[in-house]
Amino acid sequence: MADDNGAWARQGEAFWRAHHEAWKRSDLNQRQYCEAEGIPLKAFGNWRQQFRAEPQPPERKLLYRRRGLSPPLSPRLSPPLSPLLSPGTYPSSPAAGPVVPRPREGHRRRFSEADKRQILDQAAQDGTSAAEVARRYGIDGRVLRRWKQELAPPAFVTVEISDVAPDGERLTP
Repeated sequence: MADDNGAWARQGEAFWRAHHEAWKRSDLNQRQYCEAEGIPLKAFGNWRQQFRAEPQPPERKLLYRRRGLSPPLSPRLSPPLSPLLSPGTYPSSPAAGPVVPRPREGHRRRFSEADKRQILDQAAQDGTSAAEVARRYGIDGRVLRRWKQELAPPAFVTVEISDVAPDGERLTP
């Protein structure tokens, strides 16, 4: 802190340690921080060198968990496993919709070809949005389009070329 004469009063280690910690949390470089706080850059740099030379406590490493915690501590991020039903309606049979496996952390879900076809059939119904069906089963719309391309048989149309118009009149070139 500067006194009335403009001379800088010496500060203790706690003062500089607090500024050092605050500087590390800020997005400013050393010069900008010193100008903003009104502290001498040289003194701050000297104290910073001392703090850097001190042995640092080892960083705590996060352990990798292959599976989630036993009891869920927060709501699931994945969509529900069964199609959303309006209140008061129940599926007619246990096999009403395709079996949608629950996604595991870091793993892909595998859908059988029959399940893929059933989901595609639901998306193709009139008045149904493909995006809504995709959301219901927790898949992306792009996946539905890819399944449609993979599972749809190639469509061939028989074309007959003739010199006669549909009304029976002969066409001249």
